[in-house]
Amino acid sequence: MRLPVCLALAVLFSLAGRPVSAQDTLNFPVLGERIEYDAALNDLIDKDAKLYVLSSGFDWTEGPVWVPQKDGPGALLFSDIPRNAIMKWVEGEGVSLWLTPSGFTGPHEYGGEPGSNGLLLDPDGRLVCCEHGDRRISVLTVDGGKRTLVDNYQGKRLNSPNDAVYHSNGDLYFTDPPYGLPNRWEDERRELDFCGVYRLSKDGKLTLLTDEMTRPNGIGFSPDEKTLYVAQSDPEAAIWKAFEVKDDGTLGKSRVVYDATKHVKEGWPGLPDGMAVDKKGNVFATGPGGVYVFDKNDNLLGRISTGERTANCTFGGDDRSILYITADMYLCRIQTKTVGK
Repeated sequence: MRLPVCLALAVLFSLAGRPVSAQDTLNFPVLGERIEYDAALNDLIDKDAKLYVLSSGFDWTEGPVWVPQKDGPGALLFSDIPRNAIMKWVEGEGVSLWLTPSGFTGPHEYGGEPGSNGLLLDPDGRLVCCEHGDRRISVLTVDGGKRTLVDNYQGKRLNSPNDAVYHSNGDLYFTDPPYGLPNRWEDERRELDFCGVYRLSKDGKLTLLTDEMTRPNGIGFSPDEKTLYVAQSDPEAAIWKAFEVKDDGTLGKSRVVYDATKHVKEGWPGLPDGMAVDKKGNVFATGPGGVYVFDKNDNLLGRISTGERTANCTFGGDDRSILYITADMYLCRIQTKTVGK
């Protein structure tokens, strides 16, 4: 039986059974600043908007996903990759450990980033995890057990799935750089000689869409799903690309949305990483120096400067107007004037 998002995840939350730590304040500290390059940014983020730190003390935060609840406040799940854990944040309650292990289930140590990375909800409201250590994408069933969605391409193990996005038809698009391997690209366990962007069709067929990107990372669709955005976290070519999505779901020509390599060379912290797209096609993309804001025509409108290596972001809240940001050891949020798609 297909369960709605709020019900399916409510069941999973109850199964987790983890105590929550009290959050005795809503007076959060402020991090970074809003930087405007184009006045159109004012239509998306107020001039006086602040980036608030909701929680800190993590090793490396990633993969935030907002989980609405039928009864009670929604929750934000996010990965702490080095700790092999998924954390849960709830307004008024704070952060608690929700799931561990999250990305590696072996009996020994496995590098510095063994846990889950990107998190998302499937069409049935179940949690889907990009798992570094187990080198797969999994789905957490309502009964609590995980099932593998994909772990190999033509019989060769994936590198370490990083981020993913669902098409409205149920197909899953994802990236597969080597960051979860203990020695990354040089790791002797690596079986593929490229880093791919893939499509897992709802019938289970895996298709390599492109291997032209050296380190594909964050991924997202435009509202009309005619464009697929992919970040490249390569310090020598720190770019975002936009691919034409053909009628059959494969990718056509690509274009460079923005090249931030010069900022990496200037010492700005971070690389192109995760992203979120709003209902009007504006792209909020983490990269060197924080979160870049592009309009649907690839114009850079501004940046949310965090001063930290910024990993990912997602829209959440009851009306999906709050941008939640994972930045190094921090979980942050900023109120926007738009809504996530």
